[in-house]
Amino acid sequence: MARYLGPKHKICRRVGEKLCDSAKCPTLRRDYPAGAHGPKGRNRKPTTYALEVLEKQKAKRTYGVLERQFENYYERAIARVGDTSTFLGQLLERRLDNAVFRMLLARTRAQARQVVGHGHVLVNDKKINIPSYQVNVGDTITLKERSLQRERFVAERNVDKRERPGWVSVDANTNVGKVTSLPTADDFPKNINLKLIIEHYSR
Repeated sequence: MARYLGPKHKICRRVGEKLCDSAKCPTLRRDYPAGAHGPKGRNRKPTTYALEVLEKQKAKRTYGVLERQFENYYERAIARVGDTSTFLGQLLERRLDNAVFRMLLARTRAQARQVVGHGHVLVNDKKINIPSYQVNVGDTITLKERSLQRERFVAERNVDKRERPGWVSVDANTNVGKVTSLPTADDFPKNINLKLIIEHYSR
């Protein structure tokens, strides 16, 4: 289960956006690339190729995916007939760790990945510990009963004020989440241009 182990804020500084889950991300104070030139270092207009690479880096950092796996998602998306960028976004959104995050069963995608990897998550009443597992419409997702009773999970769910996207729902009484439909373009992160990523791989 490979994951990025490099500097957490390196890509955030590079693109000038907060892509991580930290409240202390340096881009909140300095929204320009690192280097001796400071804010002047971003005066040069980036090329189309550079913009495409930056969008890919943003997507990889947001979803916690490495290059080889991201390429595999692109290959699966381009093999289908229709809007490739939408298919790519759906594959990324339908990762189990992202679904857990979207259902507010974890506060961050990194935490959701850990929750899945440690075996706390059940999909259709079966334990799945693979963060990249693709959920399907109709699947039910919940935490194990013992996990739901832990103070950590209870406290964090109570303070999480995010809104759930329309493609998932959670029963407030049973804490059982359900995938009600496929994600749409409106559910994808607004700061990522998936079409530029498709153009990059289509070169």
